[in-house]
Amino acid sequence: MPERARILSVNVGGPAPLGRWRGQVIHSSIVKTPVEGRVRAEGANLEGDRQTDWRVHGGPDKAVYAYAREDADWWAAELGREIPPGMFGENLTTAGVDCTNAVVGERWRVGTALLEVCQPRIPCFKLGLRFEDGTMVRRFGRASRPGAYLRIVEAGELGAGDAVEVVDRPGHGVTVRLVSDAILIDRALAAQALAAPQLADGLREHLRGLAA
Repeated sequence: MPERARILSVNVGGPAPLGRWRGQVIHSSIVKTPVEGRVRAEGANLEGDRQTDWRVHGGPDKAVYAYAREDADWWAAELGREIPPGMFGENLTTAGVDCTNAVVGERWRVGTALLEVCQPRIPCFKLGLRFEDGTMVRRFGRASRPGAYLRIVEAGELGAGDAVEVVDRPGHGVTVRLVSDAILIDRALAAQALAAPQLADGLREHLRGLAA
C-alpha cells in the first residue's frame, strides 16, 4: 500500500557561515533545521526562513523547496551516511510525494496553503560545501533527483504531519526532472521542457538559449 502523501518536517534557516571557498568564508542559508508547530507560508517565504543571496536564491519562484524522504534515503545509501531532514536545504521534507516527477504547474494543498510546482533545484557549489564533498554538485545533477521549488499561490499555515493533496495537474507532462535533465544532462530536452507555461521567466529564457 503506498505511503500517505504528507509533510514529515518543515525546515527553516538563515544566513550562517558554511565553509571556505577559494579563500573566502561563504555564508549560506542552506542549513535548515526542523521546527515544531504551524508555520506561515506567505509571499516569497516561510516564516522564519531567510535567504542569503537574493540574486540566485529565494523570490516568489523559489519560495519553498520540497525534497522527498525517499530521495534522501537513496542518497543515504549512495553516500553511506545519514541524511537528516533539511540536509539538502529543503523547507519541506515529504513522504509519499514524488517531488522529482512532479509536473511543473501542479498545485498542492498543504495545510491551509496552496503551493505550485515551479522548477527544479539546480545545484551550486554550496551543496558541495554542505556535504563537505567537492563532487556533490556533479553527482546531484547526474542523479536526476532535484526536488521541487514551489510558489505560494495562497498564503496559509502548514506543519509536519499535514497531508499533501495534488488539487490540479497540467496536462503538458513536463516534470521538474525533465527540466533539470535538460539543463544539466541533455540540452536536446530543452524544447520539450519549454512546453510548460508555468516555468519561471528566467528559467524559460535559459531553456530557450539551450534549445537554440
